This record gives sequence, structure tokens and C-alpha cells, in this order.
Amino acid sequence: MFGARCLLRALRSCSSAPCPRHKPSARLSVRDALGARSTNGERVKVQGWIRSVRSQKEVLFLHINDGSSLESLQVVADSSFDSRELAFGSSVEVQGQLVKSPSKKQNVEMKAEKIEIVGNCDTKAFPFKYKERPPLEYVRQYPHLRCRTNALGSILRIRSEATAAIHSFFKDSGFVHIHTPIITSNDCEGAGELFQVEPSSKIKVPEENFFNVPAFLTVSGQLHLEVMSGAFTQVFTFGPTFRAENSQSRRHLAEFYMVEAEISFVESLQDLMRVMERLFKTATMTVLSNCPEDVELCHKFIAPGQKVRTYAKKQLFNVAAVDLLVPGVGELFGGSLREERYHFLEQRLARLGLTEAYQWYLDLRRFGSVPHGGFGMGFERYLQCILGIDNIKDVIPFPRFTHSCVL
Repeated sequence: MFGARCLLRALRSCSSAPCPRHKPSARLSVRDALGARSTNGERVKVQGWIRSVRSQKEVLFLHINDGSSLESLQVVADSSFDSRELAFGSSVEVQGQLVKSPSKKQNVEMKAEKIEIVGNCDTKAFPFKYKERPPLEYVRQYPHLRCRTNALGSILRIRSEATAAIHSFFKDSGFVHIHTPIITSNDCEGAGELFQVEPSSKIKVPEENFFNVPAFLTVSGQLHLEVMSGAFTQVFTFGPTFRAENSQSRRHLAEFYMVEAEISFVESLQDLMRVMERLFKTATMTVLSNCPEDVELCHKFIAPGQKVRTYAKKQLFNVAAVDLLVPGVGELFGGSLREERYHFLEQRLARLGLTEAYQWYLDLRRFGSVPHGGFGMGFERYLQCILGIDNIKDVIPFPRFTHSCVL
């Protein structure tokens, strides 16, 4: 068996790529090409999709985008290239030199030496047209193509950046990331809006459950995090959750993402609220710093006049709980201190006839229990909040809601 040091040495020394005799063109993303500090004539290769074509007598201008940035790279080519094949939406590979651009709108442009069409696009049938800015309601009809639009491109880049920022916040704060199960036998919320999991064809004995007990898609990772908080002081999870809610409102989805945390040795709501507030502020500042153009596009064209919204706190003390409510979005955070009194829980479970099913939950209070609490944040609602997006279906790549599961 490899030891850790042997494995590291092996990884550093191994390489499956042969050394080329001639140095090939360096492959750059559009974002890296636009950010190039020096334009010393080095040959590069850029791959992406054509966002615009403009043909003059002697010069052909293309704008190429690969999803790495909102801004596209301008490619300048000789008019001898067949502009009829270079259409809006087509995928291309361009090789050439990065040079300083004479235009004030961009620092660099690419002088093309070779343009290869990877995939043609039928512009007449393509649902999105050059220079058009279709509304999100229209774009939503094409879940397999809507990521090609500037609006969804910006939203999904922001989503990616926010995901990384949330993970970074928890890591820097000393939390341990836990993968809580998607399939569970627990109904954490108790609302009854569950998707039951069953095999598509009955196995052996039809009346038996696949897992021997009824199983559901999770509505929350809270109970599993409570288990883990008995061994790790601070834990979090970030994953999909499901609600079988018959709603097509702008605030609800059948599948959405939740950020959830559980903290041991917590005895006041103020302790939880401080973590919630730091998470919100840190993640939002990171997004604003790293995605300014994408955020500006959302505020300018999707939600005109919107800025990062302020939020209001409302404390609900019937179970030592706190909700963070956001104007126009609703509940963004929900948190509470957990009940650690063994006898109180035992009596409550006995009255509900759940003692056997939740004996493990009582065990958590019998074996080294500590005061603890936690919270959850709806990730899509968070994106709605900071971007001013009206409909939750527009901040997730593939929205699932009642009567709609496309792709």
C-alpha cells in the first residue's frame, strides 16, 4: 500500500502526456485571454461560441464567448474566411495571436490565423436571436438552451461563485462538511410534503419495502447534522432537498438547495444569529467582489433599480427559534436551539407513538449530550435576495416544480 508521502511523490512524477517536438498553441479561456497582461505575439487557442459576426470588405469581426465571463473576446480575421459558415450560436476553435486592441472597449483582441467550425448553428430555428434580450419567462421554455443567454450565464456564474464562497466561509470558520443522505426514513419537518422512494419495479415480494422501512427524499439534513454535532463541534451540509408541495408560485420548488449548519455548546439565539449574519455578509461580499459585471447585468436588465437588499430579523420565541425574513422573498434563514432535555423528549415521543422509530434521537441525549442549535438557509432564495430576481425558477439550472420535470 502507498503511504501518503509515496503517493505524493508518484503523483508529482507521473505524466501520461508525451513531450511535443513543437510547442502547440496555448489554450486559454476567454476570461484568461481578456485578462492577459502581456501581448507579446504568443500564439494561443480559444474555443467557444459565436455571439456576434460583423463582416467588412477586408476584415471580419467575431465575438467569442465560452461561459467563463460575461464579456466576449473580439476576434479579428481576414475577410477571406467564409463568413456564411460563421453564424451566431456556432461553436468554433480559433488559433492566432493576442494583440493590443486599438479600441477603448477592450484591452486585447485576437488576430485569427485559423478558424475551425466545430458545430454549426441553424440561426433561423435557434430560439434566441442576436442582439435580442428575451424575458426570463420566455427563456424558461428552453431549459436545454437557456444557459446560452447572457442573463442565465451571469446568474449561473454567480451561483457557482456563491457556492464556493459559502464552502469557504464554513471552512475558514472551522466547520466540518458532512454529506447528509438524500434518501432518508425521517420526516424532519413534519409537514407531510414528502416524496416517497420506491423501486420502479417491485422486487421479489411486492408488499415489502426496498429498505424494509418507508423511505423518502430528504426535506432537511438537520437530524443527521445533529448526530454529527455529537462528535464534531461545528458541522454543515450543502445539498438538495425536496418538498412535494403542490405549488407553482414564484417562491417554491420541488427540488432546491439548502445550506444547513449545526453547532454544539450553543446556549443562546444570539450565538446562532451571529453565524447567520456573518455567513450572509461574507458570501455576499465575495460575490460582489468577484462577479461585479454579472451582478451589474442582473441589477440593470433583469431587476432594474435593485441593489443588494437589506433584510429584517423577526424572532419567534415559542421554541427558542429565529427566522430571517427578506422583503420580496420571505423566509431566508430559519434557526433554533434544539431540545436537549431527555425526559421531555421521551414523553413527547411516547404521546406520538414514535419512541421506537426515534430511539436513536433519545440516545443522542443519553450519551454525552450538549446544548446545541442550528439553522438552514435556502440557497435559491439567497440568490433571489442579492440579485433581485423575482422568480425562484430563474436562479437554478433545471427547475423542478409541480407538473414540470423537463430534462
